[in-house]
Amino acid sequence: MTAGGRWIQQWDPEDETFWKETGERIAKRNLWFSVLSEHIGFSIWTLWSVLVLFMGPEYGLTPADKFLLTSLVTLVGTVVRVPYTFAVAIFGGRNWTVVSAGLLLVPTVAAFAVMKPGTSFTTFLWIGLLAGIGGGNFASSMTNINAFFPLRQKGWALGLNAGGGNLGVAAIQLVALAVIGASGGPRVLLGIYIPLIVVAAVLAALFMDSIENVKNDTGAARDAAKDAHTWIMSFLYIGTFGSFIGYSFAFGQVLTTQFGRTPLQATYLTFMGPLLGSLVRPVGGRLADRFGGARITLWNYVAMAAATAVLVLASTQKSLPLFVAAFVVLFSLTGIGNGSTFKMIPGIFQAKAAAKGLQGEAAAVHARRLSGASMGLIGAVGALGGVGINLAFRQSFLSYGSGTGAFVTFLAYYAVCFGVTWAVYLRRPVARGGATAATEAKPQLSYAEV
Repeated sequence: MTAGGRWIQQWDPEDETFWKETGERIAKRNLWFSVLSEHIGFSIWTLWSVLVLFMGPEYGLTPADKFLLTSLVTLVGTVVRVPYTFAVAIFGGRNWTVVSAGLLLVPTVAAFAVMKPGTSFTTFLWIGLLAGIGGGNFASSMTNINAFFPLRQKGWALGLNAGGGNLGVAAIQLVALAVIGASGGPRVLLGIYIPLIVVAAVLAALFMDSIENVKNDTGAARDAAKDAHTWIMSFLYIGTFGSFIGYSFAFGQVLTTQFGRTPLQATYLTFMGPLLGSLVRPVGGRLADRFGGARITLWNYVAMAAATAVLVLASTQKSLPLFVAAFVVLFSLTGIGNGSTFKMIPGIFQAKAAAKGLQGEAAAVHARRLSGASMGLIGAVGALGGVGINLAFRQSFLSYGSGTGAFVTFLAYYAVCFGVTWAVYLRRPVARGGATAATEAKPQLSYAEV
């Protein structure tokens, strides 16, 4: 292994001796620099949720135009998550982190060049689409970190990795708040992030590693796509992460459009939700490690539905304080749900490996192979929730002049997610007697612990 950007030949985090003597130190170092790169990626992905607040009447964009713009940026971030997942196995975790961080310069420099009144909506649309590549950093980062940590710590590690990345949403809003407060324009905001991107790429090159035995395996992608749990978890992840990223893009626009807040007033309020939602994501992972991801996810959906019901009330009553308070609570709950759902993924495939009769390292390799592949698919489909939320808000404002109709739709979705979580992962199967019932019940019951 060389000093900068090493290829690790053997990696077995489930071996407690190896983990204590060598593995933990290396894994944590990779985790911290992965968080930094993913953090910048999230900032660039959600860049346009802030830029549209700068774009006043002189830009000639309607609220519907802005919701369409942010919807398409979210969509690109969703689509690129699939190839980004498998890029880790092709190029190595360290190498791809360097490349994916460097690619963030393209949308940032391009936005710096065109951000001025008189630029056509079509141009803004194309440049905005470039920013979607920032959404892919999440998928490659999660797949990479998943390989570094043992199953018993995946909830914490994945939660911390994702939470640190998600903080990029709040960070860019806070930087925008400072820029607006100092009477700066959008180009100042963009200028701040260009050198930060370079720093993230350089640090990844200097201090991260790639794992040799994480080989490109197209069969893993195929097998993960065939497994029903990949799509069930995708559906649940739409409700958690899809809500987080969708609300991150839409919150400021709802405040300016429905409640008449100025961009500065809106930014003062919008950063709190993504900030708390990011900070509590590791908490969701920790709770899932201790009590089981399925249980935490189930009750989290109950709380999300309750918070959304309060939002419907606040929206119809035009109560800004109640609206903001409920939205911030809902953001926090999406963070907890993000942590608990992603903890479930490796646990589900570990349980399936045990059901196949695999044990020890064989079970760990099987679970790691399928969970790593499924994370990209789940992350991509889950992010589609962000597209749906922005499109729902767009249609709600076009039809009713407020976001109330969209919130009712979200409430119904959370109720369905509650039902799916209970039915698939927590409901005890009906006993049919004898050895057959015991054989069938064992894998089902084990899912309650994931």
